[in-house]
Amino acid sequence: MAKVQFDSVRKVYDNGQVAVAGASFDIADGELMVLVGPSGCGKSTLLRMVAGLEEISAGKLWIGERVVNDVAPKDRDIAMVFQNYALYPHMTVAENLGFGLKLRGHDKAEVQRRVQDAAEALGLTEMLGKLPRAMSGGQRQRVALGRALVREPEVFLLDEPLSNLDAKLRHSVRTEIAQLHRKLGTTMIYVTHDQVEAMTLGQRIVVLNEGVIQQIDTPMALYDKPVNLFVAGFLGSPAMNMLRGQLRRGADGMAVLQLDEPGQGGAADVVLGAVSLAADWFGKPLVVGVRPEHLQPGGGASAFNARIEGLEPVGNEIFVNLRYGQQALIMRVAPRQLPAVGQEISVEVTPAALHFFDAGSGGRIEG
Repeated sequence: MAKVQFDSVRKVYDNGQVAVAGASFDIADGELMVLVGPSGCGKSTLLRMVAGLEEISAGKLWIGERVVNDVAPKDRDIAMVFQNYALYPHMTVAENLGFGLKLRGHDKAEVQRRVQDAAEALGLTEMLGKLPRAMSGGQRQRVALGRALVREPEVFLLDEPLSNLDAKLRHSVRTEIAQLHRKLGTTMIYVTHDQVEAMTLGQRIVVLNEGVIQQIDTPMALYDKPVNLFVAGFLGSPAMNMLRGQLRRGADGMAVLQLDEPGQGGAADVVLGAVSLAADWFGKPLVVGVRPEHLQPGGGASAFNARIEGLEPVGNEIFVNLRYGQQALIMRVAPRQLPAVGQEISVEVTPAALHFFDAGSGGRIEG
């Protein structure tokens, strides 16, 4: 096991494209760190630089106590799992697991021990004699994980390993990876574009966009206190509602958001209630973020009427798509009787759960 350190690590391609713009952060020994972001954000490039598959343009990368910028991939003591299983179709599970060890010159007894240990850890003991074509996608992905596991590396690198699986298998294999990490305590770096995977797997998460690190924190800290509009909109399913406008004081002293695009029918204001925000932000352009679960049916003083445009019951909850003037909103509620599509519903926000962002910079505004 080893600590991984990025010290101002950059990747610039020959055409001038900046794939990673000065990444600096540490991954603790034994930590499961997730790199997440949209396609092209630089997350896989960071992982490939750790693996030695991409040359580092500037900065230093440490694995354990040594700088590995110029160390060959085979000498970095890492193991990598890709989204493509890349199993040898003519080899049994046991042969696939042990093949890399044989190439490295390990004796037969050591190979057998490591293969058996990996098979037990991943529930593959009964499948050691099977060929890949006789296995499900989830089982084959476990073999790919096992092939990395037998290496007993200092660092595991996982590059979107679940993207080829269906939803049910993704959940089960994700659970297995989390259990495996708890059992082994090995340093793992996991790349995904799926924010649900990131939130459920990562002890900490690095959120990237266009090669720049946006925020690094625990999953719930990112959800509860996103540092900017990008993080706020990227993490959360459904995404956070964003209301653009200016705050003013109502006659009763409550904060009222005057929307930038009120639309027709007088839908110009949203009463937010008693908010914790410095007085000098009133009258300035800002963005108010509200999670779907903090938008609820209600008839209080801060309620407003919105039209229901769609209902998405998913069993334990209902996503309610709303329209208020030109503003599209989504509300998450527990199963209940709701008005039909096309009708209006009275809605109110939870003032204590609101997020405020500078409309210009996109940065978070603290109360």
